[in-house]
Amino acid sequence: MTADDHLAWLRCEGRIVIVGASLAGLRAAETLRAEGFTGSLTMIGDEPYEPYDRPPLSKAVLLGKASARHTALPRRRDVDAKWRLGVAATGLDLSAQRVRLADEDEVEYDRLLIATGVRARPWPKEAEAQLDGVFVLRTRDDAVGLEQRLRASPRRVLVIGAGFTGSEIASACREQGIAVTVAERGGAPLVGALGGVIGAVAAVLHRENGVDLRTGVTVTALEGDPAGRVRSAHLSDGAVIETDVVVVALGATRNTEWLTGSGLGAGPRGIACDAGCRAFDFRGIVTDDVYVAGDVARSPHPLFGYQFLSLEHWGNAVSQAEVAAHNMISASADRRPHMWVPAFWSSQFGVNIKSVGVPPMGEEIMITQGSLAERRFVGVYGYQGRVIAAVSFDNTRWLDFYQRQIETAAPFPVESPTVDRRPEGRRPIPSDFPDPSLPSHGPTVTLSGYSPADRRLVFSPARR
Repeated sequence: MTADDHLAWLRCEGRIVIVGASLAGLRAAETLRAEGFTGSLTMIGDEPYEPYDRPPLSKAVLLGKASARHTALPRRRDVDAKWRLGVAATGLDLSAQRVRLADEDEVEYDRLLIATGVRARPWPKEAEAQLDGVFVLRTRDDAVGLEQRLRASPRRVLVIGAGFTGSEIASACREQGIAVTVAERGGAPLVGALGGVIGAVAAVLHRENGVDLRTGVTVTALEGDPAGRVRSAHLSDGAVIETDVVVVALGATRNTEWLTGSGLGAGPRGIACDAGCRAFDFRGIVTDDVYVAGDVARSPHPLFGYQFLSLEHWGNAVSQAEVAAHNMISASADRRPHMWVPAFWSSQFGVNIKSVGVPPMGEEIMITQGSLAERRFVGVYGYQGRVIAAVSFDNTRWLDFYQRQIETAAPFPVESPTVDRRPEGRRPIPSDFPDPSLPSHGPTVTLSGYSPADRRLVFSPARR
């Protein structure tokens, strides 16, 4: 069978399996059908629900403005798939082209897309994590449980971590008049995602809205009462916070453990893939039957020095899924690269925050429109003499312009008639990101190196 014959057979009679009933998984399935795939399609998901939208969980759902049950993603078309929901994938046999499931069943494939995403990082002390009143927020069930507890008017909520999710949770609490303490090991909220200059603005937002913000501290222990309900938290500075609800917002863990021993280049930083979304094996050799999309993927981007980027972005998941699905059923000459420029948004304390590019790469930042003091501005990040990212607070109209600057590797510092000539916009200043060896909570872009194999050289003493 020639390559063209095999492709024609695959499009008509092949078996495609998508592991991850997620945003990326659903959009990939829709793209496959839209581009003419008529074979067998199986969707596997560890949750009992069809794909739903996660951003509302930390915003509208916690505020009681939307029901978690009504967050299902809209369907762009019928995907005519066999759904295997509520059963996790537990293993992958590359040579036999089979996915093993938790119910001991196996599903065969001709092409496989992995879109298993991430899960919330739990509180590391298991006994304390099991206390009544300790939550994480990632899934629909998480949001239902936390919203019910907030509706019961707790005395005080403690949020551990001031990344985007932690800050949005704190904002939702204050909007409902709930006392909230935020404990952040970094110097300011959002510092890992946007740097210290912007983090200082976020800190003012927290405090002006009544948040008891504690920075430069860690939570050392959670304490419960005899009935197993959380009652207090101990901080590294010796303080004790009385609380009856704790939300752990310590970032995410990529769902790759089920691939251990499979031979794929998968690990804690995600699954390595090429620009066409094809997975690498552990030797760094690209596969042609296994593809990756969404939060679990780490792929090289030519705009950012071909660094492998892991992106926890809604738009990236959609774009990457569409590219992966197209390439799975296309001839080599018709495949296309995933070139989406990272973009992210958040709403907290009445402020709309959006970014484009990769802010953590930024060595310097320049406020080009507006004013930090007014908390309505655009900040542009520079890296090695070029524009690498931009962030806006209530000033989104400039972001399309700066995205084009990123795409064309425009020079930094910015020299443009659009730049405000206020004192703070006249020169770049250090962006003040924390030492990456001491990670803070909440970066949505992870620079994960160049090697798809995630291997390290190990030197042993020579034997004499």
